[in-house]
Amino acid sequence: MYNHFLINQLLFISFFIKLQFFHFVNIRICSDENKCISVLQNFRCRTKRGGPIYYSGKNIDQRAAEFLAEIAHYRDGHNLTINPDHAALIVIDMQRYFLDKESHAYVRSSPAVVNNIIKLQTAFLNHNLTLIQTRHLNTPKGAGRMNLWWADVITEANPLSEIDDRLISDRAVIVRKEQYDAFLNTDLEHILTRRGISQLLITGVLTHLCCETTARSAFMRGFEVFFAVDGTATYSEKFHRAALLNLSHGFAVPVLTGEILEQLGGRNK
Repeated sequence: MYNHFLINQLLFISFFIKLQFFHFVNIRICSDENKCISVLQNFRCRTKRGGPIYYSGKNIDQRAAEFLAEIAHYRDGHNLTINPDHAALIVIDMQRYFLDKESHAYVRSSPAVVNNIIKLQTAFLNHNLTLIQTRHLNTPKGAGRMNLWWADVITEANPLSEIDDRLISDRAVIVRKEQYDAFLNTDLEHILTRRGISQLLITGVLTHLCCETTARSAFMRGFEVFFAVDGTATYSEKFHRAALLNLSHGFAVPVLTGEILEQLGGRNK
């Protein structure tokens, strides 16, 4: 009995010493300067990215249909019709930072959704509808908790901060943002209100972070929100499906790219 008690005490002391060591390292490295990255933050950053490809050019239609089928009942009773006179396409953070294969933040399922977003952009612009593209850019002051959480920020000086060449349009309204929420400390709401926009179609990356947060924020501001199941992507299927489930339950109507294109295709240019 005594031996067991002694062993437990030693294990507790060992654990306590290790805990204090990591706490010390974390504080020391973080508090020196903004450019320093803590051991624990760096670990968090590395483990939250990557993941298997869940969308590809070959399977996106099938997978998206499966995802929608799981939450389709949440669409019951909600409007599924886009009103072109009052609708805007929101393309969230389709920057090289997330779309370039050489970037550490590359979203491996993004190539499949790029094609769908291009189709939506083309359809909206062909009908002279509003296209909003957000560009996530951080400053040391504006980054806030983003820098502490991810130990990494997107600065304007970084070439990867540019919007992907395939999506660039001189007719798009560019909104610079520094947080997940595209409405926070930006003029997005003013732009939409001035144009008489009441419906938003959310596309882009990352599904469960900037796209989901912006969709929630739009709902809270009185906009009718549609969320593209096959027009958004993130680092894992789990994140993607969780975001779709949460949003469809209380904030946004999940839709497929084909459904929107079909509606717009029936409208005279």
